[in-house]
Amino acid sequence: MRVRSSGPRFKKESARPSIHPLVDLCNAVSIAYAIPIAVFDLDHVDGNLTVRHANGTETYATFSGDTEHPEPGDVIYADDANKARARRWTNRQSALSAIRQTTTRVLIVSEAMHDTGTQDVAALKAGLTEALGRYWHIPA
Repeated sequence: MRVRSSGPRFKKESARPSIHPLVDLCNAVSIAYAIPIAVFDLDHVDGNLTVRHANGTETYATFSGDTEHPEPGDVIYADDANKARARRWTNRQSALSAIRQTTTRVLIVSEAMHDTGTQDVAALKAGLTEALGRYWHIPA
């Protein structure tokens, strides 16, 4: 796995708290490649998940328990119940989409919009696939 600069956000903390083994792995890969990764719990998504611009009526559950409404035009991942599962692309995931010990289905998303994003996401995908294969049996 190629390691890139992790940026100032991750230099502030020497050790990240464990959240869930899959989330911990994706966080480590995200930091290594300096590309955001979101892991959505599909067991709790109402209907389909759509990437779109917010209109401001969507609800977004914070991890502190508050409910917010994304700003109109913000890029969100919304389900059929008009719940924003992530906002600011994947940079702010909702508490509603958080992985739990009971999670059985996930969607892993990475995004990069910089000049070498296509190549970098391909490398991230290969690294994540290899790491997942080491720790979990992934059905074909």
